[in-house]
Amino acid sequence: MTVIYEKRIYDVRVGEMQEVKRLYSTEGWSAISSGGYDKNLIGYFTSDTGDLHQLIHMWRFESDADRREFWAKLFADEKFMAFAKQIRPLILKQNVQLLVAAPWGPHP
Repeated sequence: MTVIYEKRIYDVRVGEMQEVKRLYSTEGWSAISSGGYDKNLIGYFTSDTGDLHQLIHMWRFESDADRREFWAKLFADEKFMAFAKQIRPLILKQNVQLLVAAPWGPHP
């Protein structure tokens, strides 16, 4: 079995990061954690150097099927989708990268 890591980078409109943080703090995180979706989450990050105005998520999945099932369930969750409708206008673009761990070193 190959564990899959998913890195999602969201480019946030300049000047809107505080609103993105507020929405995640007040609605997004509660939708994710109350639905049990946080079990796959490695972490959320914001950029501080390099490309700025980015929100980055890292996720861990046991397989591609696990990954696809996870996103299908999350996107069917009414509480999460109510949050998503508010945050989408604040996002310029999204980049999703699937990663597999190198055979050496630590793995989250």
